[in-house]
Amino acid sequence: MQVTRTFDLLDRLISDFNRKDILNAKTEGKWIGYSTEEYYKLSREFAVGLMVLGYKKGDKVATISNNRPEWNIMDMGMAMIGVIHVPVFTSLSSNEFQYVLSHSDAKAVFVSDEGLKQKIYPVFESLDSIKSFYSIDQIDHTANWKEIVELGSQNHDKYVDELDAIMLTIQPDDCATLIYTSGTTGLSKGVMLSHKNLVHNFIEGSKVFDLGPEDRYLSILPLCHVGGRMGNYQTQYSGASIYYAESMATIAANMKEVNADGFDTVPRILEKIYDNVIAKGNKLSGTKKKIFFWAVDLGLKYKLPDESSWWYKRKLKIADKLIFSKWREALGGKMRLAGCGGASLQSRLERIFWAAGIRIINMYGLTETSPIVTMNRQEAPGVMLGSVGALIEGVELKIADDGEILCRGDNVMLGYYKDEKQTSEVIDEDGWFHTGDIGKLEKEEYLWVTDRKKEIFKLSSGKYVAPQVIEGKFKESDYIEQLMVVGDAQKFAGAIVTPNLGLLRSWAKENNHQFNNDQSLIEKSEIVQLFNKEIESLNASLGQAEKIVRYKLVKDEWGPETGELSPTLKLRRNFIAEKYQVQIDELYRKN
Repeated sequence: MQVTRTFDLLDRLISDFNRKDILNAKTEGKWIGYSTEEYYKLSREFAVGLMVLGYKKGDKVATISNNRPEWNIMDMGMAMIGVIHVPVFTSLSSNEFQYVLSHSDAKAVFVSDEGLKQKIYPVFESLDSIKSFYSIDQIDHTANWKEIVELGSQNHDKYVDELDAIMLTIQPDDCATLIYTSGTTGLSKGVMLSHKNLVHNFIEGSKVFDLGPEDRYLSILPLCHVGGRMGNYQTQYSGASIYYAESMATIAANMKEVNADGFDTVPRILEKIYDNVIAKGNKLSGTKKKIFFWAVDLGLKYKLPDESSWWYKRKLKIADKLIFSKWREALGGKMRLAGCGGASLQSRLERIFWAAGIRIINMYGLTETSPIVTMNRQEAPGVMLGSVGALIEGVELKIADDGEILCRGDNVMLGYYKDEKQTSEVIDEDGWFHTGDIGKLEKEEYLWVTDRKKEIFKLSSGKYVAPQVIEGKFKESDYIEQLMVVGDAQKFAGAIVTPNLGLLRSWAKENNHQFNNDQSLIEKSEIVQLFNKEIESLNASLGQAEKIVRYKLVKDEWGPETGELSPTLKLRRNFIAEKYQVQIDELYRKN
């Protein structure tokens, strides 16, 4: 079954992978699954329901929802009749919701639950352009998405020929979705992606992940995020079952419950998993603790089998039996791979997960590239740890004279919605998309991304500083949760640092240091000395201009809800700089 439009996935599923649990979510403590036939039937009924209500090709419909099977049903139903899906992050502010829903020209909005209704309904009431408001959960005094399905069911025979005729008119180059970039600065841009963009990407992704009907995949990344969506589609293309994680806090538990074979992720999630594992190791004592950290040290030095000595392989086999096998057991016992993108991944994390038998498929791309440009494969010679892999088929890449990564191919977006000027600024006359990222090629094949072009700054000495590289290095410390490097036009680089407060609290208690609250904790002279030593150690491997000369510890935890991180867990540098302007000024105040 050839797939050229996103909704062709349904025919492929019916033809090749007719199963009872293609889409699954937890409801009231139990995993509830949709069968392939239910998925197919409900999607067509939703499409007909939209037709009865007057929706036509080119109309926009927004969804603001957690990950759940119903998202897919609505997504496929919209695509069948050419309605453009506008999936929106749930963590935006009221002003951001107002902007996206207005700018996108959405005619209807679907929210998942009561909490989101409370946030979005006032925005809906303020916008004349949105005609309808629906919920997915049953909410009193709110129209429900099932009403559209029921309308479609009642009118299916009457409209079935028209539906099939409309589906034939949908072309691969037609716009399928409008995704608003989460944005680390300024207003989000609406990225128009075609069926061809999305289909090309998920088919190429499926070749690398090589899942099958016997596999179960845990979906973690928001489906409104292009990476989460690509993983969602490619898993269906492979016929594997998808299980939607309840929340970020339940990832490990959900993996174990469903015996997941793989999952999608961003570096921040891997960092959290690793930190939790290390925290458990620190609670061990005696010989068990020594063996645990012997295995960890061995894993951090992991190399691919062809690059490893027989002695290392032998030690790794022992470490796997004693330690790493227990890591996999904690994640259900079958976990073997994870797709990772969206930000820079620390090489040490990639290596230790590979050592533990969980292959991290590191990849590179942007919303504008649907998203994959390059990705590592599961086996040599298609993988180089530390890099973001080699090109996928149908994509070209080159490095500009200033180091910027350029690409063109079937993955590049149609353009920015209502913004020809910005579109022409990033896609040149020859079709090359200018990513804004700086990178290099190794062996003329494997891509290394070093920083964002706009984030590189210059010290007053004239030396350039690439903050992401430094931030990645310093986050290797167990004591550092997050940090942002600053110093544009200053004499030296500095940093705002959020410590691992849980680890600091444990350290203080173990060493009998009293503290009243987190602020008093980070101000203690013993903590300051600990961090001074840690910073000095991390600085040792950096060039003079890259060293963190001064830093400020802050007790805040950074996240999307509080504004410091984007919904995809990237630093929002302008927001952080404004929030901590006083502390930054203190870094550069003359003594």
